[in-house]
Order: sequence, then structure tokens, then C-alpha cells
Amino acid sequence: RYRYLESGQSCAKRQFCLIASFQLHRSIERKGESEREAHCFPADTRCAVEMVVYSVLLLQVIKVYNEDNTSRAVEVPSDITARDVCQLFVLKNHCIDDHSWTLFEHLSHLGIERIIEDHESVMEVLSGWGLDTDSRLYFRKNYAKYEFFRTPLDFFPDHMVSISSETNGMVDHSQLIQTFLNSSTCPEIHGHLHAKEQSRKSWKKFYFVLRRSGLYVSNKGTSKEPRHLQFIADFSDSDVYTVLSAKKLHGAPTDYGLCVKVPSARDLKLLCADDEQTRTCWITAMRLLKFGMQLYQNFIQPHQKQKASPMRSISENSLVAMDFSGQKSRVIENPSEALSVAVEEGLSWRRKSCHRLSGHGSPSTSQSSVSNIALHLAQAWFHGKLSRDEAQRLITQQGLIDGVFLLRDSQSNPKTFVLSLCHMQKIKHFQILPMDDEGEVFYSLDDGRTRFTDLIQLVEFYQLNRGVLPCKLKHHCARITL
Repeated sequence: RYRYLESGQSCAKRQFCLIASFQLHRSIERKGESEREAHCFPADTRCAVEMVVYSVLLLQVIKVYNEDNTSRAVEVPSDITARDVCQLFVLKNHCIDDHSWTLFEHLSHLGIERIIEDHESVMEVLSGWGLDTDSRLYFRKNYAKYEFFRTPLDFFPDHMVSISSETNGMVDHSQLIQTFLNSSTCPEIHGHLHAKEQSRKSWKKFYFVLRRSGLYVSNKGTSKEPRHLQFIADFSDSDVYTVLSAKKLHGAPTDYGLCVKVPSARDLKLLCADDEQTRTCWITAMRLLKFGMQLYQNFIQPHQKQKASPMRSISENSLVAMDFSGQKSRVIENPSEALSVAVEEGLSWRRKSCHRLSGHGSPSTSQSSVSNIALHLAQAWFHGKLSRDEAQRLITQQGLIDGVFLLRDSQSNPKTFVLSLCHMQKIKHFQILPMDDEGEVFYSLDDGRTRFTDLIQLVEFYQLNRGVLPCKLKHHCARITL
């Protein structure tokens, strides 16, 4: 059975041509050299047939999962990268490509997972899986994947980083990242981690040091002298994973687990941090140490493609804003006026939607409430009856950076909603209360000082204004069905 990636030709035509080429090639292979020459095939024809057959034989099937464990099997070339797989699913599911879609390696039998970097070969990752293991590829958003390039000081606390070229103890953004990317230098990451002792269930706290040459543990307090440092791992042949449910699966003192794993080995070097910021610092530093400049290339590549491609087509440039409110139509040349008209059109659409949903006649308070609820049900940021724990897990999976958020129904207070928001790598929950004012239902986060007719208006306001929140709403958690 042969299947082929999409191209400009029809599927039936490509299938017929390629199968015919393959059968022709096989028939020629079975004959002797003299009989092959008798066919009088030109050399370039035989070469073209061989290239087509070679590309066909290299197609392989992979299965990719989503957060809700829906899955989809696709046939891909054997040299496909993680970024290519993400692009494939973005196109198939008509997603907005904001460069945050990520492929994860999830090893269920070990309770660990890691980001598959955009440049990595997916088939090489799969080749390290055992036949008797429950291993999966997951496709989901991760807003924190390259955030350390934008705000590195948020990922590397001063007390955990040492740079030999520091000036008066101050390190700026460019200097910190540059030392990671420079092959001859590397910041030294140091601090305490809990480590699981070999062949034991107990954990013990040690002082660890991460350098260009690898990860070390001090056997004498916080000493960094070479004679006191014991080698733990070299990242040229190891990968760093996040440990899921570290307390439950491995008896760790906290749930902020990480581990170092050699692809061909089952043994894990299990570690555990005291908080999320410390774990994030170690994992980010290990990724930078392993991949270096390649990570930066992965980060800037999509933006370079956007600059190289034209932003708008000729037909788009010919579009203008029009006002049809009067007896004669007119072109709106003022950009500010065009924007205000667009906003007014959006509000008008919402009011019409409310009247349609509330039925005939004057809508009651309950009908108006139902109308406002219905408006946000189709929004990607609304997740319905999601529990508090599930909301925290989803935000954690999609990146603990400032502004990652979702809205959900309140589990403890019916007919109200909850805004779950990440700030400073911590997830906070804010209750959205409905308020009745002369038969009209409004929603508010600040006890009625700022009121909104629906949740869409509320989200749009706090995307532009921080208000009572610790930060603006920037990235919504999204789920798709593959």
C-alpha cells in the first residue's frame, strides 16, 4: 500500500505514476544486465525512476496525540523534523501559526516528557523507544519554548548564575544569552537540588554545578573545587526531561522534578527542585548547553521567513474601509475613524446576537444572561467545566510565562466564571461575578467598578489593560482535536 504527501497533482494520478514506476523498476531489477540493456532505457530515465522509488520507500507512519488523548496517524518522510510535523498539523487543523506549537516526547512508563527541539529528527527520537514501552508524541502549544531569549533574567535568577566577565556583579540580557551561545564560554549554574540515591527510595539534598563540561555534584557542602566535584552527566549524549507527578511516582519531596536520561539507557538520574523557578532555570540551562546556537536559529527562523515573504497581496492592498450608514457610501480614509467603525460594528453584531438568542419580545434577565453566556462558548480561551487542577495542569503544559490564561466555569460557585492566569511562574485564579443592574447582567473582576456586558469584552479589555490583574492577558490556552 502506498500513500503520498500532498502536492499539486491529483492523488490518483500521483499514485498511478509512482506505483507504475516502482513496478517497472522491480521488473528491470529481476533481469540480468544484458536484458536490462535490451530495454534501451536512457540513463537519465533510470535515474529518475530510482529517485522516485527511493523517496516513496522512505515514507513512514507516525501517530501524534493531543491533550485530550485524541490521536491522528500521518505518513511523513523519514527525515522530517519536529517543526515540519508541527507545520503539518497546523495546516491540517487550520490553526493560527504563532510559532508556539511544539512536539513533545512523552514516556508514560517513566512518567517523564521533554520538548523535541524544532530541528531534531523525529525518526531519531522514535528509534530510541523500546517496543514494550508506552511512548507517545504530543502536539500542543508551549509559549515558554523560546521565552528565555526575550526575557532571560526571568529564567536565570542572580543567585544561581555566575559569569566570569561580570561587571560589578551586573549582567544584562544580551551578555547572559551570549555566553550560553558562545562555544568557548558558558555561565555556571549552581544551587541545591534533591537527588534520588541509586538503588534506594530516599532523596538527599546536594549542591550541583552545571558547566560546559557537564553536570557535577559537590561531595563537600557548596565547595566547587575540582577534587570535591563528582561528574554526573555529559549532555552531548543525554537529554533533560520534566518529571510528571514526581511525588507520586518517585516519592520526591516536591513535584518540581527533572531528570537526565541517556537515550539508550533506562536508568534515570532523578533530581528535584524546591520551586518551579529553580526547575525551569536548570532545564533551560541544560537545553542551551546541549544545543547552543541551534536553539537561537530555531527561535529566529520563523521571524526571518515572515520578513522575507510579502505581507499583503495586490488584491489586499486594494481593499479600503467603506461607510454605508448614510444615503451615499464613502471611503473612510482616516485610520482612527476606520478602527472606531470596526469596533462599533463588532458591538452591533453582539447586540444583534443577544436579541436573536433571547427569543421574541423583550428579553428577561435570565434570557439576557443566557445570551451573554452563549457569546463566549465558541472562544478558544473558554474551557467550560474545567476543574481548578485541570486548569493548572493545562497552563503548566502550555508554558509558565506571564499572561498565559484561560476562562472556565466556577466549580464552587454556580453561574459564575473563573479567570486562571499565570504570573511569575505561578498560577492565580480570579472569580468573575455576574451583576444585575436594572435587568441587565454585567460581568466584573473588581466588584463592579469595571463592568462588561459579556466575557468577550472583559477579555479584550484586560488584553489591553492590566487593571486589577498582576499582568495583561497575552496568550490563551488552546485545545484542538486532531
